[in-house]
Amino acid sequence: MNKPLKPASLHFDHLQIGGRTVPVTVRHNPRAKRVIVRVDLAAGSVQVTTPSKRGLGKALLFAREQREWIAERLHQVPTPVPFRNGARIPYRGKEHIVRYVGARREDALERGPVWRVRSADTGGIPEIRVTGHPDFVQRRVTDWLRAKARDELNEQALFYADLFDVRPSRITVRDTTTRWGSCSPTRALSFSWRLILAPSYVLDYVAAHEVAHIRHMNHGPRFWNLVADAIPNYEMAKRWLEVNGPGLHRYGADPLGIFADR
Repeated sequence: MNKPLKPASLHFDHLQIGGRTVPVTVRHNPRAKRVIVRVDLAAGSVQVTTPSKRGLGKALLFAREQREWIAERLHQVPTPVPFRNGARIPYRGKEHIVRYVGARREDALERGPVWRVRSADTGGIPEIRVTGHPDFVQRRVTDWLRAKARDELNEQALFYADLFDVRPSRITVRDTTTRWGSCSPTRALSFSWRLILAPSYVLDYVAAHEVAHIRHMNHGPRFWNLVADAIPNYEMAKRWLEVNGPGLHRYGADPLGIFADR
């Protein structure tokens, strides 16, 4: 999978929709074939992409013409779930409760500022406990989840690399909004940290999928046969992502786009 070309120009504006001010970013991308409007689910903003650098103004006008469509999409946006005390979030596909436990404690010295425990107080639902300053709960939970994702994805990617007899040049974890993983022509793998929120078999599938692209940079029969050799029931994981994947972007403060094409 090739890396997307970075947009050459940015223009910032806003729209008044339903009594609220909605931020708008207009981008020029020469690879775009038409004006595309994206509604950002988590941030409540709008991103517009135009193929013409001279068409930034027209692209913004097009977005203004889509006020009703944008308002409808914003109305359908799932309620964001910030990482704060009492929040219920998935981790490895199972519900956990974020629990702020106060200033740095003795039992946190060895574990770090965030750790996972089972608690009788929550009826057996595991807790992700956070210590330190209360203003840092969101950042600390995010960092902890990213670190867990990095460790797990690195381990699984290297496992499948050995299985497929290939070697990735680099493995990185980011917060991507349009794909769960990617493989560049230089064998560099990139994954979304939000896969740590999904069940383990889903994360395993994405890792195998991207590593398989080192052998086959397409989605042809040989590619899918290679994936199936490693994960015979990969269709179940693929389907889980199609149905439940978009909902993972409501956790924390990062976006997911819904598209409207012109």
